This record gives sequence, structure tokens and C-alpha cells, in this order.
Amino acid sequence: MTKKTNQQWGGRFSESMDGLILQFNASVDFDQRLAMQDIAGSRAHATMLAAQGILTPAELSDIDTGLTQIQQSIHDGTFEWSTELEDVHMNIEARLTELIGLAGKKLHTGRSRNDQVATDIRLYLRGAIDTLRMDLGYLMQAIVDLADQETDTIMPGFTHLQSAQPVTFGHHLLAWFEMLKRDASRLTDCRERLNQCPLGAAALAGTSYPINRQQTADLLGFDTVCANSLDAVSDRDFAIEFCSAASILAMHLSRMAEEMIIWNSQQFQFVDLPDRFCTGSSIMPQKKNPDIAELVRGKTGRVYGNLMTLLTLMKSQPLAYNKDNQEDKTPLFDSIDTVSACVQAFAGMIPHIRANRDAMKLAAKNGYATATDLADYLVKKGVAFRDAHEVVGKAVAMAIRENCALDELDLAALQTHSSMIESDVYDILRVEGSVKSRNHVGGTAPEQVSAAVNAAKVFLTEMMAVKR
Repeated sequence: MTKKTNQQWGGRFSESMDGLILQFNASVDFDQRLAMQDIAGSRAHATMLAAQGILTPAELSDIDTGLTQIQQSIHDGTFEWSTELEDVHMNIEARLTELIGLAGKKLHTGRSRNDQVATDIRLYLRGAIDTLRMDLGYLMQAIVDLADQETDTIMPGFTHLQSAQPVTFGHHLLAWFEMLKRDASRLTDCRERLNQCPLGAAALAGTSYPINRQQTADLLGFDTVCANSLDAVSDRDFAIEFCSAASILAMHLSRMAEEMIIWNSQQFQFVDLPDRFCTGSSIMPQKKNPDIAELVRGKTGRVYGNLMTLLTLMKSQPLAYNKDNQEDKTPLFDSIDTVSACVQAFAGMIPHIRANRDAMKLAAKNGYATATDLADYLVKKGVAFRDAHEVVGKAVAMAIRENCALDELDLAALQTHSSMIESDVYDILRVEGSVKSRNHVGGTAPEQVSAAVNAAKVFLTEMMAVKR
């Protein structure tokens, strides 16, 4: 008889797998990163089996000793991974059996690779979320610290990428903070929903052994068990939800990157990015390219692609487990790796951004950003808004002809457009006065920006204090 390819499942088969198909079928090249989670799940499963009298204390001790030895060899890089054994689960189980004999074969009692891999992925993603949230916290702290330094730095706020109204740089940075704050909340929600234990669902219908699923869940730090065995082995909502949250986070990072790229350009010169986060040109020696920000912007597309991959992977699968789900790991792993790297890159770069305050303020003045303030000034004096809008439009046209800012027009010139304009108009035509007047919660007045910075610091203290 032809030698079986895999003794863990080969009893039914009379010939080994085709060599090409063996490679095509295997997942160990990428799922071996789940090894530590697989070992943790096996330890918890064995402990529960022993507590239920399914394994003896001696068998449990042998399993624990063998798993410890395997764990150490993986850390040392001496563990020999085999494509013939297909995946991380059977590689570890086969090695365990080599080390301890019969007890290694008993470990799989009451479980299947279906509930085993679902558990491993949840454990892995749970840890990845905890790490990502911590890194996100460092990035948010860097943004808040920079905003704290720039609470009264005036810059133009934009709509349609045209100068609209004056804001402070600190206020703009805190808009980034609010975006990331929502991302942190989404990651927290995702973690909460994924923290249910599939072990005990076995292949799809549960097991006839007298297992204690809650004990296993408790040992692994899950909040509870998955309520339905079919759903437990076939659900990948948690991976899709993470990739969705990661896509939104990547989109936010990309918007931040775009603004840094624009602000760093010779046409704007609002900020200077640190040299160690930029590159040069192989032909143009004067160039300093914001490549890190551009890479973050570019990598957003692959994160979106990973989300679409998972959605497409799951859209036509009948319950319960299907081999299609072997393809769930690479897009999930790539989203984790890509978003984490982008967050870490920005967390390292933002503390070293230098604001060119003079250029920012000049741009705010030259863009007629206080035009709306002049319209509001007239409305407060009883002029209908549409009439005020026309008056201000004419005043802006005059300033353009004179090649000056609105606050550089003399009072007589302004009064040719409306007799309601008086000398106090310059309090609001100057960008400092415009910014200061937005003194309400969520406004850009330096006083409000300082208050928002303090609130953000409190939030971050609480966020970073959460222990998982």
C-alpha cells in the first residue's frame, strides 16, 4: 500500500497527495505565526480534559512538558516545520507525539482543527488589537503634545483646498486626534465582540465528550463561549470587522499623510518634516521627499483590498467550515502588519514636525480668510446676510486689486461699500481677532484649544491605563 501523506487524517485514503497539490493545500508557511496561540489553546484544552477525567494527571503533565519543549524550539528557531503536515496545528501535534508518545495523540480528544483554528485566530487578533491600541495611543499622544505647543499658531482652514477661515494649528491637529479617537473606540468594540471562545464546537456539532467549555474559555481569557457550534467554527465576522476598522484607520492616516505632504511642499512650507523620515532623489540633489507619508497614503489601498478579500471570501460559504477559510489569514495578517507599521511610523515622525508659523499666518492673511467675519460683523449691525455677503465680496475684490489683505484696507475704503463699517471692524479683520472670536466648545479660539488639549490628555491617560 502507498504510504499515507498525513497520519492525522490519512486513514481513509489509499494514496498520498500529489506533490503540487500538497504545496497548494498547505498553510503552514503563513499560519505558523499562530504557533504560540495554538500552544496556549492546547494547554487550556488539556487542562480541561484532565479536570473532566478524560486525561490522567500524568498525561496532562507529559503534554505540558512536551508543549513547553516545542514552544522553546519555536522561539529558538530550531523547530522543523513540515509542508506535509499542512498547518501549524498538525505540525505541533505531530512533534508532541514524537516527544511524549500516546498522550500526544490524546490531546485532540473533543476538538477539531475547525474550532482550534477559530480559537487561535481570535487569540492572535485579540493580542494584535491590544498592541495596536497601545501604538495608536502613542500616536495620539504625539498629536496632542504638538497641539499643546501650537494652540495659538494661526493658519488657514481650508474647504476645497482653498483658504476659508483662520484656525489654529493646534485646533487642526486636534481634528486628527478626534479621528483617531473614534478608531480606538472601534478597535475596542471589535475586541469585545471577538472575545468568545469557539473551543468545544469541534468540527461543527460539538462533541459527545463531557467537556467544560467555560473552563477552557476562562483559562484563555475569553469573556464567554460561542453560543452556537455551527457559527463558532464558520464565523469570521471578527476578522472582517477588524479589517473594516483598520480600513477606516488607514483612511484617517492617509488624510493626515496628504496634509503633511501638502504642508511640506515648497508651495505651502507650513511644516518641516524631519530628515530621517524623508528621502532624496537619485537625480535631483535639492529634493527632500516626504516618502514615509506617501507610503502611508499608498498602503491604505492594500488595507482596503484585504477587507474586500475577506468579504468576498465569506459571501457564498454555506455553514459550517469550508477550506476557503484557509485564505482568511493572509489578508488579516497583512492588515494587522500594515496598519501597525503606519501607526508606528507616524508616532515616530509627528513629535519632530516643526511648524513654520510665519508662513502659516501669512497664508491665512493672504487668503482673505476673515471675509466671513466681516459678513458676520455686518449682520450683527442689522444688515441682511445676503446684502452683507455682497458687500464683503466687493471688499475682497478691492483688496485683490490693491494686492493687500482685508485688514490693510483703510477705513474709508471699506466704508465705500457700507456705512455700517466702523473702526472696530479691524478687531475681527485681523486673523488673531477672528480666531479669538470662536470661543465656544469645539471652536478654534486658543482658549478652547487649550481646554481640548487638557481633555485629550485625560482621555489618553484613561485609555493607556486599560490593562488586557
